[in-house]
Amino acid sequence: MTTLELLQKTRAAMGSIAAAGAEKKNALLLAMADSLEAHCAEILAANAEDMAAARGRITDVMLDRLKLDENRIAGMANGIRDTVRLPDHTGRVLSEVVRPNGIIIDKVQVPLGLVAIIYESRPNVTSDAAALAVKSGNVCMLRSGKEAYCSARAIVAALKAGVAQAGGDPDIVNIVEDTSHASAQELMTAKGLVDLLIPRGGAGLIRACVENATVPCIETGTGICHVYVDKAADLAKAVSIIVNAKASRPSVCNAEEVCLVHRDVAAQFLPLLKKAIVDDRAAAGLVPVELRLAPAAARIIDGPPAGERDFDTEFLDYILAVGVVDSVDAAIAHIAAHSTHHSDCIVTEDAAAAKKFTEQVDSAAVYVNVSTRFTDGGEFGLGCEMGISTQKLHARGPMGLDELCTYKYVVRGSGQIR
Repeated sequence: MTTLELLQKTRAAMGSIAAAGAEKKNALLLAMADSLEAHCAEILAANAEDMAAARGRITDVMLDRLKLDENRIAGMANGIRDTVRLPDHTGRVLSEVVRPNGIIIDKVQVPLGLVAIIYESRPNVTSDAAALAVKSGNVCMLRSGKEAYCSARAIVAALKAGVAQAGGDPDIVNIVEDTSHASAQELMTAKGLVDLLIPRGGAGLIRACVENATVPCIETGTGICHVYVDKAADLAKAVSIIVNAKASRPSVCNAEEVCLVHRDVAAQFLPLLKKAIVDDRAAAGLVPVELRLAPAAARIIDGPPAGERDFDTEFLDYILAVGVVDSVDAAIAHIAAHSTHHSDCIVTEDAAAAKKFTEQVDSAAVYVNVSTRFTDGGEFGLGCEMGISTQKLHARGPMGLDELCTYKYVVRGSGQIR
């Protein structure tokens, strides 16, 4: 089936989900979660196809993003169940105004309609996106990258089976069959069919969507995330935060890519960091992080010098650019020049420095003494997420149910004329 035909089928199913109440939507979601687990064997077989095709073509870190196992599929199913437990805001009255002439104006939250998402090699995005779309009363068109297509197709088949079993229209969730650039272009330009397009992946994908889309598009994802270690930092706390932010899962957009250290503590802190994130990891049989050092850092610890673009690169790997700055103001200025406005952190025990950092760093999530890895819909209590918006209009940060809705005005009167 062509992408246009699938879009038309998906849009035709809008009425069935937009009119469904909270109880019906939750029943669909629970059936989707159960079906995902029931079809675990088929999903794992499809994922094995994707893994075999990708091995040797993408890095080990990206292979880990692609890989599914029983625990990850159970986690996807539980993510759907978490969405069931969230309040349903569809139809909620956001505000009410009574005018002097007696007209009552309600601002009412409503679904967007058809939400399309283009994503790359993370199969779990398939179920997250579908669950949030259904819960918020939207239909969902998914377009997976070719590396994850077999996995995504099997996941969608399981989700659709669950919807059908619960008495819903399976076309509320569909997946594009064509993984060529042409299908992505069709989604970007499907004006009148796509109400919101969300690209979720690398910088190239996001840039292509933002530059070429004629449908509403939200810029997401690219994360050049910073951790700044202030002169008033608890250094042990800083080491722990950076090891987590960089090494717990380096392939995701909320992983740290840049470490900035105040000059007053650099000589003490950088050897501690190198020991924890390089030497101790290597001794434990873990992948050590490659520290790419600006000149001031290279005078304190050994490591390869930072290249010209290293402070502007989303590595998505065990690589960390390290610089030394003279003040919190210099750290803020560096972040303003190099950040993608995703997630940035200060480690400090100085309340004034923390206040300045949180007020002046213009990112979707700004942290004080917390790992950047918490920028996530689940960790923010949103259930799963559609992506992390790095723009400012309509949505910013992890996108949950409310970000998949718009509003309309419902005006009631008794015959008033103007």
